Formats: sequence, structure tokens, C-alpha cells
Amino acid sequence: MSTPPPPTLTRHLRVTGRVQGVGYRWSMARQARALGLAGWVRNRLDGSVEALAHGPAPAVQALIDWAHRGPELARVEGVQVIAAEAEAALAGFEQRETA
Repeated sequence: MSTPPPPTLTRHLRVTGRVQGVGYRWSMARQARALGLAGWVRNRLDGSVEALAHGPAPAVQALIDWAHRGPELARVEGVQVIAAEAEAALAGFEQRETA
């Protein structure tokens, strides 16, 4: 008898603090790919970073945990996490342009 796969989750993240100009998007995309997640990450004009992550619940939670730390030069002040719907065309994890 095989173990069923873990449920999938989609979460929208908004990360505040010193998170632009420190490699946050690149590092998050790398971490998400290593976890096998689909989605995207982008800078926001207000200085925050926004991301959408979709995949197995434990992997999504691992990315959320990472988001609270970020890369070495980041200084994360807050991470807002909201349940979201998966986007139909998600394939891989990409860095998007600032919005």
C-alpha cells in the first residue's frame, strides 16, 4: 500500500523590510525550485517583495519559513501569508518584473 501524496497548497506572500537590492528574488526563486514549487516572485514599487507559491504543503511551508529569513543581506520585518488560488499556467518558478 503506497502513501498518498501530501495535499497541495497555494500561498500568496508579501515580504517587507530590506528585501530589495539584496538578492531576495533570486534567492527565493532558487529555494522554490530546489523545493519543487511552481510560482513566481517579484519586487513591488512599495519596496516589498511579492510571491505566489504552489506545490506540496510541506514544501510550501518550507518556503514560507525561508521567507522569514531570506538571503544573508536581507532584513525581513514581516511576511504576510494568504491562501490563494493556483494560476492555470504555472510551470516552474520564475522571477517577474517589478509591479
